[in-house]
Amino acid sequence: MKANDKDGFFSLGGNGYLLSFLLITACFALWGFANNVTNPMVGAFSKIFRMSTIEASMVPVAFNLGYFCMAFPAALFIQRYSFKWGVMAGLGLYALGALLFIPAKAIGDFYPFLAAYFILTCGLSFLETSCNPYVYCMGSEATAIRRLNAAQAFNALGSVGGMFVAMSVHASMSPMERSSRMQLPPQQFDIIKDHDLGLLIQPYIFIAAIVVLFLVIMALMHMPADRMVDTEKGLVSRLKELLQRKNYREGVVAEFFYVGAQAACWMFIIQYGTRIFVAEGMTEQAAEVLSQKYNVVAIVFFAASRFICTWLMKWFAPSRMLSTLAIIGISALVGVVCFTDRNGIYCLVAVSICLSLMFPTIYGIALQGIGENIKIAGAGLIMAILGGSFFPPLQAAIIQSNISLMGLPSTNLSFLIPMICLAGVGWYGHRSYVRHHILNDETA
Repeated sequence: MKANDKDGFFSLGGNGYLLSFLLITACFALWGFANNVTNPMVGAFSKIFRMSTIEASMVPVAFNLGYFCMAFPAALFIQRYSFKWGVMAGLGLYALGALLFIPAKAIGDFYPFLAAYFILTCGLSFLETSCNPYVYCMGSEATAIRRLNAAQAFNALGSVGGMFVAMSVHASMSPMERSSRMQLPPQQFDIIKDHDLGLLIQPYIFIAAIVVLFLVIMALMHMPADRMVDTEKGLVSRLKELLQRKNYREGVVAEFFYVGAQAACWMFIIQYGTRIFVAEGMTEQAAEVLSQKYNVVAIVFFAASRFICTWLMKWFAPSRMLSTLAIIGISALVGVVCFTDRNGIYCLVAVSICLSLMFPTIYGIALQGIGENIKIAGAGLIMAILGGSFFPPLQAAIIQSNISLMGLPSTNLSFLIPMICLAGVGWYGHRSYVRHHILNDETA
């Protein structure tokens, strides 16, 4: 299906392929669902297996490690074959990882779930390494960042769906509090654990079926060819060229910090809200469910803001918008740290509005002027998702320490971590703006 395209927004190789763009964009929603049905599961695993917050934070470590380990193999795969085959490989691994939750539940141990998450995110790494640069190439470079933001807006819609499902899982789990579970005899504990694990794996079985359907459609559909002509240049030569570009190498660092900030804000909003609501007199179960509702609200604002920011990019420089929203996000996190009542969670929800723009904008800015190295460059940016494995355990350690400073509980103090992360993002946005709009240095 071809589309009229005056500004090169959807065109690839001179022709419009709206249907292909929409199919690839749907893949953004698929991994958005996986990411955001998983983040809230840290609290669920902690309760189900009677683990500490630090132990349960191994879920995002395994999750994001798959991104890191598979990004370069995925880039080499699509370099040799095509973006379409990269997407299909990603969908296959995604479905396999999701289906492995069934034997993981049968085994009844925590570590098989980590293995399933790792394989699932190897698939997500293939998808992101393929889909992001594919969308970037589906038109002129002048509209590439806006096009990436438009596609990533559907990632946010998938994120909303994932959050709603996670909230439903939390609400349906046994209401028994963590302290009571710790005192259960083994046989009774196993009954409750089996019940809760049955609820936890349902979203993954459901999404596996949808992913298999997408895989079949992708296999049958004709997709536009890659407009980038690859030379026989070796991997080492490509990497040297990429690392010589300040814009790119600093972009990888900024993406690392961004993913760390996002993971920290969305993963630990449950602990942050639960502390506040339990202090107000709620039960632990009710407090967790209400906290999850605030998490859903945060993702809804995130999704809406991504659409709005995409529209605003017609008039404002993406790099200037990036640094501005980073500063606003840091200001909101000051409130998260300093408030010990509901005002703090309101500030935490507001941070998501600022996060919305960041991933696709950093990605797009970093790829400017990359040319034929775009497939390898995309892999480096996807590897930066490792920030989602690096920062959450640090934040969990602060929460677990129960330290207090000037009357502020450890849960509040832990949000200094995403504040530092957003400072790194703001730094990149400012430097990029100076390079491209003040110094006019397009070779940096």
